[in-house]
Amino acid sequence: MKRRVVVTGLGIISPLGNDVDTFWSKAINGENGIGPITQFETDERYASRIAGEVKNFDITRYMLAKQARRMDPFVQYGIAAAQEAVDDSKLDLEKVDLNRVGVIASSGIGGLQTLHQNFQTLFDKGPRRVSPFFIPMIISDILPGQISIRFGFKGPNFSAISACASSTHSLGLAYRSIQYGDADIIISGGAEATVTEIGIAGFSSMKALSTRNDDPEHASRPFDAGRDGFVAGEGSGMLVLEELEHALARNAKIYGEFVGFGNTADAYHLTAPAPGGEGATRAMLAAITDAGLTPNAVDYINAHGTSTPHNDRTETQAIKAVFGDHAHKLLINSTKSMTGHLLGASGAVEAIATMKTFESGIVHPTRNQIEPDPECDLNYVPNKAVAVEVKTAISNSLGFGGHNACVMFKKYL
Repeated sequence: MKRRVVVTGLGIISPLGNDVDTFWSKAINGENGIGPITQFETDERYASRIAGEVKNFDITRYMLAKQARRMDPFVQYGIAAAQEAVDDSKLDLEKVDLNRVGVIASSGIGGLQTLHQNFQTLFDKGPRRVSPFFIPMIISDILPGQISIRFGFKGPNFSAISACASSTHSLGLAYRSIQYGDADIIISGGAEATVTEIGIAGFSSMKALSTRNDDPEHASRPFDAGRDGFVAGEGSGMLVLEELEHALARNAKIYGEFVGFGNTADAYHLTAPAPGGEGATRAMLAAITDAGLTPNAVDYINAHGTSTPHNDRTETQAIKAVFGDHAHKLLINSTKSMTGHLLGASGAVEAIATMKTFESGIVHPTRNQIEPDPECDLNYVPNKAVAVEVKTAISNSLGFGGHNACVMFKKYL
């Protein structure tokens, strides 16, 4: 029999705050985490000059400065979020079988800041001046590697890389690993740090980013008729997933039960979603089927909701295809309206928002619902939080390359 999986710990570094309580307090108030880029100097050569940056982050709270210099910021964010999640779970590492604890965590892009800096060093000073830590600092899988080294976790350890769906795929694979007995506990999620010169330039060249530089507060506006692209974000979300009986035996706090996972491919285009959201439709249906439920059982969707013209329209179409008339009864929101798009980390951050929705009985708003879009006509919880008990929820992530992942949770009763 498949074992049951629950969520027992949460940790976050985000544009809305560097711990879960701060993040959630700001999210339910619909606060803005987006502003002008401060990490490097921008000018009119950059089409987009705004981002959801992590603020007031002090890595020396978690490690020595010498250790931190050997890690790209995405790993620093991931370790900080993992530390909060492990602390929140109240795991006693002296009593837990560390061979049965794994880490499955992702970055969609990896150490972009380190890559940029070392290319500059190569061109300016030559190959012998490139850091000996360059390769292990940039590879995405160093994230779960560093977390496992920090805590001594010796179970399954790897990354699932699928662009903006990366951390949702990691969550799904962690869920499967515990279900089938490969581990009892897995720390899972994602981290990203792409607010760099080359990152912003690359996404700008694709014309993927919002250029509402003079109005960053209203730049990320998922499902709104005035949306003009996503806003780059950075940070990390980490969750502790645990086998139910293991969690009950140690009297752990349970945020929710992980009950379904679906993942599909569009097989259509490098960056554009399949017409009608066909791939996302199948991913949601797969997660619902995996959970043994029906679409009418779902109360809430944390949408991918990027604020791009194509995504928001096709995701709405996919929701309608899956839920039919029930689609208009769903509460749907986009965390990205406040944080920007954390790329490979976004799914984990949004799963944390879903867990806090179960716990608090509050669905956070989608900011910047200003001008209704006739093609996006569902209830996106506009501008103001809603107090309501949510019992069943799904969270969508849709990545470049046509990668679709959907995770499904139930309130643990």
